[in-house]
Amino acid sequence: MSEFAGHLPGSRDYRRLLIGLFFGGVATFAQLYSTQALLPAISADVGTPPAGAALTVSASTMGLAAAVIPWSIVADRIGRVPAMAIGLIAATVLGALTPVAHDIVVLLVLRLLEGAALGAVPAVALAYLSEEVDARHVAAAAGSYIAGTTVGGLSGRVLSGWVGEAAGWRWGVASVVLLCVIAAVVFLTLVPAARGFVPGRHRAVRGPSIRRRLAVNLRSSMQLALYAQGFLLMGAFVAVYNYLGFHLSAPPFLLAPAVITLLFLAYLAGTVSSPQAGALAVRHGRLPVLVAGTAVMAAGAALMLVPAVVAVLAGLIAFTAGFFAAHAVASGWTPVAAVPEARAQASSLYYLGYYAGSSLFGWALGIVFGAAGWGWFLGAVLTMCATALILALLVLRGGGRPVASA
Repeated sequence: MSEFAGHLPGSRDYRRLLIGLFFGGVATFAQLYSTQALLPAISADVGTPPAGAALTVSASTMGLAAAVIPWSIVADRIGRVPAMAIGLIAATVLGALTPVAHDIVVLLVLRLLEGAALGAVPAVALAYLSEEVDARHVAAAAGSYIAGTTVGGLSGRVLSGWVGEAAGWRWGVASVVLLCVIAAVVFLTLVPAARGFVPGRHRAVRGPSIRRRLAVNLRSSMQLALYAQGFLLMGAFVAVYNYLGFHLSAPPFLLAPAVITLLFLAYLAGTVSSPQAGALAVRHGRLPVLVAGTAVMAAGAALMLVPAVVAVLAGLIAFTAGFFAAHAVASGWTPVAAVPEARAQASSLYYLGYYAGSSLFGWALGIVFGAAGWGWFLGAVLTMCATALILALLVLRGGGRPVASA
């Protein structure tokens, strides 16, 4: 391994790394969720119920979940930045094909493959960041990367929703692809080459096998608890955003699609909360910030039970801010808590749980919504938040001390 100690805040390469990863997050997450604001239109166009339309989101996240571990292997072999670059380029090409798919099966297959290609960035980005940034500042830097993912999620949803209402859902998806081309170019131009990691093909001595690197993470109760955070909280988060449009387009709200699209601006709460959570974790420790974020998320979900637009909006903002605060801490904690040679696999396993939760609960809670209504749906969401919170308190206590004293 290299003796490189990591970029420090204020240095040119530190700024390039954060800006590059920010735009990598935009390029990834705008594509991943480009159909979410269009689900009612897709449902009407192809004649499928809400849970069926939500499969266009679940297919992409399922592909990503399946691909994160293979991408971590590729990144160990060819390098972090080349792996992310290949994934983004392939995903953009596949994304450009999805608007011309006139068969739901073809559309779902393309979304699955697009998600698999997009898996390169979340599988590798945080391991790359933990190797390239001075250890005292990893939590804050991870928060900045997560902020880029929120901007991507927001821009993909809002842009596709507005364009889709005016020109149809296919043009909505196409507009997001163009945005992602621009973001990917910025990422490829700015992100610096890795200095803290030597690809496997250039090492004189081989490290542990991939099986051993996966096993060491899967035997760690701390790692498993962190993976559970991603699985449960992301599943709840995506489910709310998947079905909120259906809820608000029905009585007593009867909101127009353009107004519902505006609610995705609540994502800006996550853009603010994720870097703040990283900074707070540096000063106060990771566990208190993770617990606080999950509690805020649950409080926001409870507020959305009130049948008033103002209450739903306030709840959605709190729900979003709390989720991204918790995710910024848990995702940044995962590679730091892993042994150095298994960091990429630790991040990949976290995102495997994260997107498995998105795929499973993003679809399954739609069945609850369709069969039992919004109240029972939010009851399931609150149960998932409570389970994640209990696991964090039981398992992660003692491992989340302030980063500066670590």
